[in-house]
Amino acid sequence: AEISPAGRRGELVTYSEMAINVGIVFGFGTGLLFYGLDDNLEWRLMFAMGAILPALMIFLVLTVMPESPRWLVGQGRDEEAKTILSQIYPVGFNTDHVVQDIKEALQREKEAEHAVGWSVIFSPTPAIRRMLLLGIGTAVAQQATGIDAIQYYMIDILEESGISSEPTRLVVLMVLGILKLGCICIGGYFFDRRGRRPMIFISLIGMAVALFLTSITFFGKDDAGSIAFAVIGLALYLSFFSVGMGPGAWLIPSEVFPTSIRAKSMSVATFFNRITATLMASTFLSTADGIGWAGFFLMLAAICAVVVAFLNRFLPETKGRSLEEMSVYFAEITGDTTLLEVEAKLRNDEAPSDPKLEMTTSTRPNPDQSLSDETTEPSIV
Repeated sequence: AEISPAGRRGELVTYSEMAINVGIVFGFGTGLLFYGLDDNLEWRLMFAMGAILPALMIFLVLTVMPESPRWLVGQGRDEEAKTILSQIYPVGFNTDHVVQDIKEALQREKEAEHAVGWSVIFSPTPAIRRMLLLGIGTAVAQQATGIDAIQYYMIDILEESGISSEPTRLVVLMVLGILKLGCICIGGYFFDRRGRRPMIFISLIGMAVALFLTSITFFGKDDAGSIAFAVIGLALYLSFFSVGMGPGAWLIPSEVFPTSIRAKSMSVATFFNRITATLMASTFLSTADGIGWAGFFLMLAAICAVVVAFLNRFLPETKGRSLEEMSVYFAEITGDTTLLEVEAKLRNDEAPSDPKLEMTTSTRPNPDQSLSDETTEPSIV
């Protein structure tokens, strides 16, 4: 998010989610690959397969992957950084400004280590509190909707829905994994064209409907109709999750946390994301046994509805907005200029008298203008 052009940020930040789901698809595929083998051999081969991709990645890193422009600038190797940046930006674009921005960001981060400590996270000002509420809340909401728990126990859900054949369950699992991966690519494309809010709300509403459909399966008998409902419901749930809440839960925090608190805030958001994932996964089967599978999926649908209400209240549209503009937005809606003063201090400048005008106006060329036909308005909402 720090070096991505604002007009392409949604797509580029989504790449990490795509990579994770490639691994998930491969994991689902091992079930089919090793089906029919002795159990003692099957799990050993599964672990051995885990060494293939890391070895391949080491090879690619050594032979193909370019060095980070940010790291090169930090080492004083500006010309090498410009060469790599020229491969990212349009042909003929002057990357000198990008290198200068990176230098300034590195300097701000260095000064932030001394100027901003953990106290700003544990005792936040109103603007920072609002940022933390949105960023951490979005990360928690992603897991509260049950995605990791459902993926971990997908085989059990398919079995409970009435699919008794193990090979059939494995094939359905593989198809669902590929579908989820494809929808993430679609989500990344539309985040930069339709905006964050529309995609997030389409995702959550679609997930709620899909979870309701899945719950119907467990009210009926184990016939072909109920099995079809289960598979369709799960397919819709994974699809809608992938076009919004999947990549969006990491995109939104990366866009609302300013540089001065970014590292600390993202680490806290990630911590609570994984804590929520652990709680949901560890209580999945016991909760389903306690309230029934139908009740469990209805509970997740209700959680999706709560998340819709939460994000409708707190989530601004961040499409095409710079990190500085987002800082101004949170300062304005809370009446707290402390964050702007800290950011200005880290830039070795005085706090602006009119933060909105000075922080949203730049004399440098806008790289997004060559990447997107959309005009960026100065207002956030």
